[in-house]
Amino acid sequence: MSPLFPALDSAADKPAVRFGDQILSYARLRAVATALARRLTGHERVAVWATPTLDTAVATVAGLLAGVPVVPVNPKIGERELAHIVADSAPSLVLAPAGAGLPDALAALPRIDVDPLAEDGRDGDLTAVDPEHPALIVYTSGTTGPPKGVVLSRRAVASTLDALADAWQWTGEDVVVHGLPLFHVHGLVLGVLGPLRRGGTVRHLGRFSPEGVGEALADDGTMLFGVPTMYHRLAEAATADERLTRALAGARLLVSGSAPLPLPDHERILAVTGRRVIERYGMTETMMNTSVRADGPPATGTVGVPLPGVEVRLVDDAGKPLTGDDGETVGEIQVRGPNLFTEYLNRPEATAEAFDGDWFRTGDMAVRGDGGCYRIVGRKSTDIIKSGGYKIGAGEIENALLAHPGVAEAAVTAAPDPDLGERIIAWIVPRDDARPPSPEELSDHVVGQLASHKRPREVRFLTALPRNDMGKVLKRELV
Repeated sequence: MSPLFPALDSAADKPAVRFGDQILSYARLRAVATALARRLTGHERVAVWATPTLDTAVATVAGLLAGVPVVPVNPKIGERELAHIVADSAPSLVLAPAGAGLPDALAALPRIDVDPLAEDGRDGDLTAVDPEHPALIVYTSGTTGPPKGVVLSRRAVASTLDALADAWQWTGEDVVVHGLPLFHVHGLVLGVLGPLRRGGTVRHLGRFSPEGVGEALADDGTMLFGVPTMYHRLAEAATADERLTRALAGARLLVSGSAPLPLPDHERILAVTGRRVIERYGMTETMMNTSVRADGPPATGTVGVPLPGVEVRLVDDAGKPLTGDDGETVGEIQVRGPNLFTEYLNRPEATAEAFDGDWFRTGDMAVRGDGGCYRIVGRKSTDIIKSGGYKIGAGEIENALLAHPGVAEAAVTAAPDPDLGERIIAWIVPRDDARPPSPEELSDHVVGQLASHKRPREVRFLTALPRNDMGKVLKRELV
């Protein structure tokens, strides 16, 4: 029935997806997703209001079964960002939970309410889909302009998940526990489609909490997916919660991604549970590139080695490949392999600029050490902020701030944060020094245009921004 999800063919009673008390077996998921897929036939693209619910999982699987590209939409998105995504991707339909209120840009589209209990009684195979056909269009945060739609093929999704299965010894016996958002690669592709491709079970917490993690792992969970902010909170809680400590210690694999996990949190979790958190490295355009292997030696502080089928290299500023594993020479990571995205939607020039031949320029800087393990040291650009597991572009926040009538100039930087990884700092030159907008007003203004996780955590006022002779803001001086 589905080359992406062979386990659907078994129509077994084994749990496939679980969100709280809602559970769908593979048999039920097949029936429900097939019924919805038939209603999607003929559509070019569909948007999914990607709430952390069973509805999002069903809608995404249905789109993939129908061969219709899915555009997952952050339910906390700002109006301007949403308007761009809808205009750029042009979905002909939106899928949403029954009763969910939608913002104007999506409410104007034809809608299907997802019913996780519905089925039409018909079975049989749907039309086969070319592996190069788009599966998902996931929007990134823009640094110098609006977000770009990353077109991910069915081939890229399958390749990444199969490579991770090899690295993590991931099987149908695994139950993946997480509370990640479902509008990006980590939560939706790895955390939902990954278990379904393996024939295992997704156990989504709805909302992350240390208590929820402890309960799910103590019950039947075998793998935990999280971001550094989550592991920081787990490290804090586990020191005083023996039940959580035992649950974490009993998990087969603890995986962290989306940003580097600080070494103190690595050490605290290891000290109280005896288990090491492993890290992996990827981005929307490349899916997953490297990982610490479940069957390999400890590699704390690194993102491991290239996944099967993925080639990774470091290049210097001139684009010349760097050799050696000295753990000190910094280069930009470039990647090639079947995991790569197809294109930026409607952006052929941006797509071409992203490649050096057939190597994708990631913009991430790293060193390569013993055993070929990579350690990320930062962005080539200073304008990417990783906060709370999200990758955030400073430029779009600056543009939002500049739209405020009380702001004359704005710059956005980041500072280390023990909980978020990095916190967003806004540097503001007010139009009226005697009556500057308040930090709360500016934060609310940003949230009104962009997603809530992009709001500044600190606002600092200046009389002028430091600039070079070309007028470029010297962010290094904003300390």
